[in-house]
Amino acid sequence: MSLFITFEGPEGGGKTTQLRLLQSALQTQGYQVIATREPGGTAIGNAIRTILLDPQHATMSPRAEALLFNAARAQLIDEIIQPALAADQIVLCDRFTDSTLAYQGYGRHLPLADLQNLINFATLGVRPQLALFLDIPAETGLRRKSQLATEEWNRMEAEALAFHQRVRVGFLTLVAAEPERWLVVDATQSIAQVQQVIWQRVAALLPAA
Repeated sequence: MSLFITFEGPEGGGKTTQLRLLQSALQTQGYQVIATREPGGTAIGNAIRTILLDPQHATMSPRAEALLFNAARAQLIDEIIQPALAADQIVLCDRFTDSTLAYQGYGRHLPLADLQNLINFATLGVRPQLALFLDIPAETGLRRKSQLATEEWNRMEAEALAFHQRVRVGFLTLVAAEPERWLVVDATQSIAQVQQVIWQRVAALLPAA
Protein backbone atom coordinates (compact mmCIF):
# COMPACT_ATOMS: atom_id res chain seq x y z
CA MET A 1 0.00 0.00 0.00
CA SER A 2 1.15 3.56 -0.60
CA LEU A 3 1.01 6.07 2.22
CA PHE A 4 2.68 9.46 2.63
CA ILE A 5 3.18 10.80 6.17
CA THR A 6 5.04 13.97 7.12
CA PHE A 7 6.50 15.14 10.44
CA GLU A 8 6.13 18.85 11.13
CA GLY A 9 6.59 21.30 13.97
CA PRO A 10 8.93 23.76 15.67
CA GLU A 11 12.58 23.06 16.37
CA GLY A 12 13.29 20.54 19.12
CA GLY A 13 10.01 18.64 18.89
CA GLY A 14 11.64 15.28 18.22
CA LYS A 15 10.53 14.83 14.61
CA THR A 16 13.60 12.88 13.51
CA THR A 17 13.45 10.57 16.53
CA GLN A 18 9.77 9.82 16.02
CA LEU A 19 10.22 9.27 12.30
CA ARG A 20 12.85 6.62 12.96
CA LEU A 21 10.68 4.93 15.56
CA LEU A 22 7.70 4.84 13.22
CA GLN A 23 9.86 3.56 10.39
CA SER A 24 11.07 0.71 12.58
CA ALA A 25 7.57 -0.14 13.77
CA LEU A 26 6.21 -0.24 10.23
CA GLN A 27 9.10 -2.35 8.95
CA THR A 28 8.54 -4.78 11.80
CA GLN A 29 4.98 -5.15 10.49
CA GLY A 30 6.39 -6.03 7.08
CA TYR A 31 5.79 -2.74 5.26
CA GLN A 32 8.25 -1.26 2.78
CA VAL A 33 9.18 2.16 4.12
CA ILE A 34 11.17 5.03 2.63
CA ALA A 35 12.39 7.64 5.13
CA THR A 36 13.57 11.00 3.86
CA ARG A 37 13.87 14.64 4.88
CA GLU A 38 13.61 18.22 3.71
CA PRO A 39 15.66 19.87 2.53
CA GLY A 40 17.68 16.92 1.30
CA GLY A 41 16.99 13.30 0.55
CA THR A 42 18.82 13.41 -2.78
CA ALA A 43 22.34 14.40 -3.87
CA ILE A 44 21.00 17.65 -5.31
CA GLY A 45 18.78 18.27 -2.30
CA ASN A 46 21.65 17.69 0.12
CA ALA A 47 23.79 20.20 -1.76
CA ILE A 48 20.97 22.75 -1.50
CA ARG A 49 20.57 21.89 2.20
CA THR A 50 24.20 22.82 2.80
CA ILE A 51 23.60 26.25 1.27
CA LEU A 52 20.31 26.82 3.08
CA LEU A 53 21.51 25.92 6.57
CA ASP A 54 25.01 27.42 6.50
CA PRO A 55 25.16 30.11 9.23
CA GLN A 56 27.50 32.12 6.99
CA HIS A 57 24.57 32.76 4.63
CA ALA A 58 22.76 35.06 7.06
CA THR A 59 22.07 37.59 4.29
CA MET A 60 20.01 35.15 2.21
CA SER A 61 16.79 36.82 1.11
CA PRO A 62 13.47 35.21 2.11
CA ARG A 63 12.54 34.75 -1.57
CA ALA A 64 15.83 33.02 -2.35
CA GLU A 65 15.29 30.82 0.70
CA ALA A 66 11.80 29.82 -0.43
CA LEU A 67 12.99 29.07 -3.95
CA LEU A 68 15.87 26.92 -2.72
CA PHE A 69 13.64 24.90 -0.40
CA ASN A 70 11.26 24.21 -3.26
CA ALA A 71 14.05 23.38 -5.69
CA ALA A 72 15.21 20.67 -3.29
CA ARG A 73 11.58 19.59 -2.87
CA ALA A 74 10.99 19.23 -6.61
CA GLN A 75 14.02 16.95 -6.89
CA LEU A 76 12.83 14.90 -3.90
CA ILE A 77 9.36 14.50 -5.43
CA ASP A 78 10.73 13.36 -8.79
CA GLU A 79 13.54 11.17 -7.54
CA ILE A 80 12.22 9.64 -4.32
CA ILE A 81 8.65 10.33 -3.27
CA GLN A 82 6.66 9.74 -6.46
CA PRO A 83 8.55 6.53 -7.41
CA ALA A 84 8.10 5.15 -3.89
CA LEU A 85 4.37 5.88 -3.81
CA ALA A 86 3.98 4.39 -7.29
CA ALA A 87 5.66 1.23 -5.94
CA ASP A 88 3.10 1.02 -3.09
CA GLN A 89 5.59 1.96 -0.42
CA ILE A 90 5.13 4.07 2.70
CA VAL A 91 7.00 7.39 2.62
CA LEU A 92 7.92 9.19 5.84
CA CYS A 93 9.30 12.71 5.43
CA ASP A 94 10.93 14.91 8.07
CA ARG A 95 9.29 18.24 7.10
CA PHE A 96 7.42 19.02 3.88
CA THR A 97 5.29 21.79 2.41
CA ASP A 98 3.69 22.89 5.68
CA SER A 99 7.14 23.92 6.90
CA THR A 100 7.43 26.29 3.95
CA LEU A 101 4.15 27.95 4.83
CA ALA A 102 5.06 28.15 8.52
CA TYR A 103 8.69 29.25 8.19
CA GLN A 104 8.75 31.32 5.02
CA GLY A 105 5.11 32.43 5.24
CA TYR A 106 4.40 33.12 8.89
CA GLY A 107 8.04 33.35 9.94
CA ARG A 108 9.41 35.45 7.06
CA HIS A 109 6.13 37.19 6.14
CA LEU A 110 6.16 36.06 2.50
CA PRO A 111 2.72 36.00 0.82
CA LEU A 112 1.05 32.65 1.47
CA ALA A 113 -0.61 32.59 -1.95
CA ASP A 114 2.73 32.99 -3.71
CA LEU A 115 4.28 30.26 -1.59
CA GLN A 116 1.36 27.93 -2.32
CA ASN A 117 1.79 28.45 -6.06
CA LEU A 118 5.49 27.65 -5.70
CA ILE A 119 4.67 24.56 -3.65
CA ASN A 120 2.15 23.36 -6.23
CA PHE A 121 4.77 23.69 -8.97
CA ALA A 122 7.40 21.84 -6.94
CA THR A 123 5.18 18.98 -5.75
CA LEU A 124 2.97 18.41 -8.80
CA GLY A 125 0.10 18.30 -6.33
CA VAL A 126 1.51 15.48 -4.18
CA ARG A 127 0.22 15.85 -0.60
CA PRO A 128 0.60 13.68 2.49
CA GLN A 129 -2.39 11.70 3.73
CA LEU A 130 -1.35 12.58 7.28
CA ALA A 131 0.73 15.40 8.74
CA LEU A 132 2.01 14.83 12.26
CA PHE A 133 2.44 18.08 14.19
CA LEU A 134 4.81 17.62 17.10
CA ASP A 135 3.89 20.70 19.08
CA ILE A 136 6.22 22.31 21.58
CA PRO A 137 6.59 25.93 22.76
CA ALA A 138 9.32 27.61 20.76
CA GLU A 139 11.47 28.46 23.76
CA THR A 140 11.19 24.91 25.14
CA GLY A 141 12.11 23.34 21.82
CA LEU A 142 15.10 25.60 21.29
CA ARG A 143 16.33 24.95 24.83
CA ARG A 144 15.97 21.21 24.31
CA LYS A 145 17.82 21.39 21.01
CA SER A 146 20.64 23.48 22.45
CA GLN A 147 21.20 20.89 25.17
CA LEU A 148 21.49 18.13 22.58
CA ALA A 149 23.44 20.06 19.94
CA THR A 150 26.86 18.64 19.13
CA GLU A 151 27.70 21.18 16.46
CA GLU A 152 27.07 24.80 15.55
CA TRP A 153 23.42 25.76 15.19
CA ASN A 154 22.30 26.00 11.60
CA ARG A 155 21.03 29.21 10.03
CA MET A 156 17.36 28.49 10.70
CA GLU A 157 17.82 27.37 14.30
CA ALA A 158 19.87 30.49 15.04
CA GLU A 159 16.97 32.83 14.24
CA ALA A 160 15.55 34.96 17.06
CA LEU A 161 12.96 33.50 19.42
CA ALA A 162 10.27 35.80 17.96
CA PHE A 163 10.78 34.17 14.56
CA HIS A 164 10.33 30.68 16.00
CA GLN A 165 7.25 31.82 17.88
CA ARG A 166 5.72 33.09 14.63
CA VAL A 167 6.52 29.75 13.01
CA ARG A 168 4.67 27.85 15.75
CA VAL A 169 1.66 30.16 15.39
CA GLY A 170 1.80 29.47 11.66
CA PHE A 171 1.67 25.72 12.20
CA LEU A 172 -1.25 26.07 14.61
CA THR A 173 -3.08 28.21 12.03
CA LEU A 174 -2.54 25.57 9.34
CA VAL A 175 -3.83 22.87 11.70
CA ALA A 176 -6.94 24.89 12.49
CA ALA A 177 -7.67 25.38 8.79
CA GLU A 178 -7.52 21.64 7.92
CA PRO A 179 -7.80 19.64 11.14
CA GLU A 180 -8.79 16.45 9.33
CA ARG A 181 -5.35 15.98 7.78
CA TRP A 182 -3.37 16.62 10.96
CA LEU A 183 -2.54 14.77 14.15
CA VAL A 184 -1.44 17.19 16.87
CA VAL A 185 0.85 15.60 19.45
CA ASP A 186 2.12 17.23 22.64
CA ALA A 187 5.86 16.89 22.08
CA THR A 188 6.68 17.81 25.68
CA GLN A 189 5.66 14.27 26.63
CA SER A 190 8.16 11.43 26.83
CA ILE A 191 9.47 9.85 23.64
CA ALA A 192 7.48 6.69 24.40
CA GLN A 193 4.24 8.61 24.98
CA VAL A 194 4.60 10.54 21.72
CA GLN A 195 5.44 7.33 19.87
CA GLN A 196 2.29 5.63 21.21
CA VAL A 197 0.00 8.48 20.14
CA ILE A 198 1.51 8.50 16.65
CA TRP A 199 1.28 4.73 16.25
CA GLN A 200 -2.40 4.66 17.22
CA ARG A 201 -3.24 7.12 14.46
CA VAL A 202 -1.00 5.55 11.82
CA ALA A 203 -2.23 2.02 12.61
CA ALA A 204 -5.75 3.17 11.80
CA LEU A 205 -4.58 4.01 8.25
CA LEU A 206 -3.12 0.57 7.65
CA PRO A 207 -5.15 -2.22 6.04
CA ALA A 208 -6.75 -4.71 8.41
CA ALA A 209 -4.78 -7.92 8.78
